[in-house]
Amino acid sequence: MRTIKMAAARVGRFCRPLIRPARKLLLPRGSAASTATNALTYQESLFNVPETKVSQLKNGLAVASEDSGIGTCTVGLWIDSGSRFETLETNGVAHFLEHMAFKGTNRRSQTQLELEIENMGGHLNAYTSREQTAYYAKVFSKDLPQAVDILSDMLLDSTLGEREIQRERSVILREMQEVETQVEEVIFDHLHSIAYQDTPLGWTILGPSENIRSISRKDLVDYISTHYTAPHMVLAAAGGVSHEELVSLAEKHFAGLSSRDEYVDITPCRYTGSETRIRDDDMPYAHVVIAVEGVGWAHPDYIPLMIASMLVGNWDRSLGSGTQMASRLAQHVASGSSARGFMSFNTCYTDTGLWGIYFVADRMHIDDFVWKVQEEWKHICTHVTEAEVARARNVFKTSLFMQLDGSTPVCEDIGRQMLTYGRRIPLPELDYRIEQVDAKAVRDVMARYLRDKSPTVVAIGPIEQLPDYTHIRANMS
Repeated sequence: MRTIKMAAARVGRFCRPLIRPARKLLLPRGSAASTATNALTYQESLFNVPETKVSQLKNGLAVASEDSGIGTCTVGLWIDSGSRFETLETNGVAHFLEHMAFKGTNRRSQTQLELEIENMGGHLNAYTSREQTAYYAKVFSKDLPQAVDILSDMLLDSTLGEREIQRERSVILREMQEVETQVEEVIFDHLHSIAYQDTPLGWTILGPSENIRSISRKDLVDYISTHYTAPHMVLAAAGGVSHEELVSLAEKHFAGLSSRDEYVDITPCRYTGSETRIRDDDMPYAHVVIAVEGVGWAHPDYIPLMIASMLVGNWDRSLGSGTQMASRLAQHVASGSSARGFMSFNTCYTDTGLWGIYFVADRMHIDDFVWKVQEEWKHICTHVTEAEVARARNVFKTSLFMQLDGSTPVCEDIGRQMLTYGRRIPLPELDYRIEQVDAKAVRDVMARYLRDKSPTVVAIGPIEQLPDYTHIRANMS
């Protein structure tokens, strides 16, 4: 991730939408809420959200926005590109290009770019994932035209100077060294590398160091011409934004984007149940990931798998939570298990995903916790109750809706969903789909993805007590 921080405080990526003050409440005529109080019920609040308006330019660029009427806004470009679209020889080019976008254009030097954003009191940010790249700015609503101009300049007219490319190689190599000190980042990179062996989804986002040293300006230009085309991009905005103004700005700055809509072949990413172990007895705790193959974003089983992930839950010893927690696994850990913490996850891509758990445990009790995890998975497959699923549905909805508290996460949600689904799913529809998942649906779905499946196991640290793979695999039956 590349960030230019300015006078305004950085807003986290995980927040949610503010209610537009002047928007009329959609309440039933004569209802108590409409006549006696301004308080909203939960269902009413789902409809009391600004509409997401969507337009499309002639060249295929999608323009989507949500106007909440506040004094600031976030605007950005979400691009259907990432490390999965690279070759083995160019792995790392998408992330390299993200860095280069901040190094100056034919109209603005790097210094001028930073000063212009700072004088606006805003900030620029960008990130690259395995399937998407994003560039966005948070500014005052009155500065929206200037922000769109800067974004278009960065993406369409970057100089990609040889001197800056050489300098950025060292920056990215240092970034790789920093990532290698973060065990959680390392273990999930290993998880992808063995779960999707010899496929682009198994490669790291930063790429191997030898590629960073050899990526050329031609590689960057070729990647831009192939992937930075209008049909594969979304201009998204949220906050105090006029959709008509945003469309006008898009036509002014992005009408020249190539309309080429060549199908970019995504190499099917074959899942392989396997394991890798990196033993280091000098580390204080063992870090372990166990996962199975999940589903893509648009798969019908996505929501049941998310609810199952909420059933497993997460816990961290530093939070001091007690045995009153709803998660059965959290209750076990809080009551005296030697695990330091755990996190259930459901990571999704276009056509596949990884569902599992990451935990940190004392070296002499890893086997006990692995057994407990698999027992909890079996419980979800066979005996999970309606009460447990109802609680998990509420936790899932809370996590979703609380994440949309601010223009930046709303803008990101719009951009990501437009690329993933071709539209933004309205909150009432999402709420309805979550409510349709009952205990039987969770049991059936989890039985399909867990029962007798080959897991992927990654372990780092003092892992002598980790059961061997055949034992873990046998316990999936």
